[in-house]
Amino acid sequence: MWRSCLRLRDGGRRLLNRPAGGPCASMSPGPTIPSPARAYAPPTERKRFYQNVSITQGEGGFEINLDQRKLKTPQAKLFTVPSEALAIAVATEWDSQQDTIKYYTMHLTTLCNTSLDNPTQRNKDQLIRAAVKFLDTDTICYRVEEPETLVELQRNEWDPIIEWAEKRYGVEINSSTSIMGPSIPAKTREVLVSHLASYNTWALQGIEFVAAQLKSLVLTLGLIDLHLTVEQAVLLSRLEEEYQACLVFWQDPNLLPSAELLEWNVALARRQPGTGHSPSNLSCPSLRSRSGATLSGPMTTSCRSCGPAPLPAPSSSISAPRAPQSSTSS
Repeated sequence: MWRSCLRLRDGGRRLLNRPAGGPCASMSPGPTIPSPARAYAPPTERKRFYQNVSITQGEGGFEINLDQRKLKTPQAKLFTVPSEALAIAVATEWDSQQDTIKYYTMHLTTLCNTSLDNPTQRNKDQLIRAAVKFLDTDTICYRVEEPETLVELQRNEWDPIIEWAEKRYGVEINSSTSIMGPSIPAKTREVLVSHLASYNTWALQGIEFVAAQLKSLVLTLGLIDLHLTVEQAVLLSRLEEEYQACLVFWQDPNLLPSAELLEWNVALARRQPGTGHSPSNLSCPSLRSRSGATLSGPMTTSCRSCGPAPLPAPSSSISAPRAPQSSTSS
């Protein structure tokens, strides 16, 4: 049955293997050290206290202004980012807040705070080791033994990504159906550690955040190299859930969640789409609406009980930063 859902299949061809064109912190106590993006955070919500948002360039980089105030980190450091593009993106997050500031929707702000404050006090080498450790529990390396349809789906969609990574980095990445997981050669770890060492700490914080969300370093590397789009990486990381969702939809369309996958896409959409992939053609309206995907091209088949009418993509507006304010810190 799953073969007829174009979200996972495209006319019999592999959808995800063709060429294509903060979270808030966990406040629960415990000895476990949280991931960097969840290490700490401001209150979940608060009333909006500013009218205008602007950016200015200072000695240390680009700063964010909220009316007459300079934005600061949770540890009271001046919020400064190294690039204008990142500053504009962060300013847009603050400018898009309505009457209530919802910090959990401002993922870039959270990541920048983590990079600036470094609450877990980790150096570059520790960040690299933490990212490579995701290989031990990489989602696409853990396989099921049944049902056969899911076994085939994992093989068809995950194996080509692993093959790409092996060829791209000259490493060996194994998969396994054992609960103990696959065996990762030491040479593979060394190569990936060396590769990640070429990134600065800002990039490494983002890489670890994405790997934590996808539960996969291999998929994260695919995003970095623009081999995968954000939507494709999310779908690949949730392949079993998508398989089950298709089965549920055929039984009762109302049982599908409406926003979970969209939240995943929002949390991960941190880079411009590359030229390596084109948008997916989705035929199942329920799954399509959950992904917030931009539709492209004609639909050829549909899931059982699904209508052919495409749903509109979610709208987004990014306002240009306002004129810089000459103000003092507060």
